Amino acid sequence: MKGKDNLELREAILGRRSVRKFLKKEIPEDLIKEILTDAQWAPSWGNTQPWEIMVITGFALEEFKQKNKAALFGGVKPKPEIKMPEVFPTQLNKRYVDVGKSVLQSLSIDRKDLDGRLNYYGDMFYLFDAPTMVLFLLRKDVLLEYAMLDVGLCLQTLLLSAHDKGLGGIALAASVNYPDILRALFPIGADKTIVMGAVLGWPDRESPVNCFERQRASLDETVIWIKHE
Repeated sequence: MKGKDNLELREAILGRRSVRKFLKKEIPEDLIKEILTDAQWAPSWGNTQPWEIMVITGFALEEFKQKNKAALFGGVKPKPEIKMPEVFPTQLNKRYVDVGKSVLQSLSIDRKDLDGRLNYYGDMFYLFDAPTMVLFLLRKDVLLEYAMLDVGLCLQTLLLSAHDKGLGGIALAASVNYPDILRALFPIGADKTIVMGAVLGWPDRESPVNCFERQRASLDETVIWIKHE
């Protein structure tokens, strides 16, 4: 994809990042539709495209954000419909801890500052005040393992398309930790599984939390080469 208004593919891949602070500015519906149309072209098993997507904005989203944050501060135990990892192998845990340190350091929150960390988690469960949430659902009569791969491909395509159009986003587990709230507010059928949410918005490019240096594992850590000599 070329042109002054569009990024080269590799630039988009390397430039996309998880955005944790947004400007107070709505996204035009036509732009959201463009992003969703791009995401619909993600590959899937046998072109089944098993995902169902719910887009939530405006007062409906504000009500959810308030209830989601209140549940966190009220000590409600999360019950996501897709079980989330609680323990990582050592190498993966280090990466997880390192990015957490980078986020807190960018916000000048000491790891021992319990109130500061709690306020940050409150912001997270308030979806960083993003103006749009995209919720990914799956039918319960599909094979979850393969359909989850398809959702991941669609989600990545959505985030790349948003970045290409000057927006920012983040796949946010905090958006699906309380499915009872989601089901009470939105028309999600009992035959659907709530998989993951992502939020979109205009990134605050001056905020340190959107500017810290990111890290990725080297190929030596993640790739095994099988060669014929």
